[in-house]
Amino acid sequence: MNLSILDKITSILKYIFSSFLGIEMLIFSLLLLTILIYNIKTKRKFVEIIVIGLYIGILIGLICAYPTYTKSCIDTLIKSIMSYIYFPSTVAYFFIMLFITTFIFITYFSKKISDFKRIINYIFFTSIYFMFLSFVAIATYNGINLSDTVLLYRYDVILSIVQMSNLLLLIWILFTIFYYLYNYFKKKYDKE
Repeated sequence: MNLSILDKITSILKYIFSSFLGIEMLIFSLLLLTILIYNIKTKRKFVEIIVIGLYIGILIGLICAYPTYTKSCIDTLIKSIMSYIYFPSTVAYFFIMLFITTFIFITYFSKKISDFKRIINYIFFTSIYFMFLSFVAIATYNGINLSDTVLLYRYDVILSIVQMSNLLLLIWILFTIFYYLYNYFKKKYDKE
């Protein structure tokens, strides 16, 4: 499929206006967008609940209508996660480090993060950075090209470092989710 961007846009526009279903979906989407934009000013909870219900309903409808597709997507996601856990990608590891660096800046400059959460973030981020620097140092010392994953993962130490830093990241993500859920429910139920 060697279509230019203009050809792709033309193809989509032809699809939209070629049937009543395409036009109906466009009108429905534009109506939903208008309601969402209008509700920014009015901030009505009823509208937010209806819109969230519509989005969830559409997703549940697709899951029920296409269970084979849904199962295939979930299987592919799980296989990709398991593949990354056992054979981590150095490219993904680099982007994880960009993600961590971004969160270091957010943690450092944010005034909304509590001191406890700030300390936890610093501990995890510093540990993950230490492991990343160790990964680079070991690869450099042994003369290994960082993009050669086959050669990199012949060294148990390198593989262990990457897997442990991924585990630390997962623990941090889970801790962060539970931390914010705890704070949310604490605020919600302590007021009542």
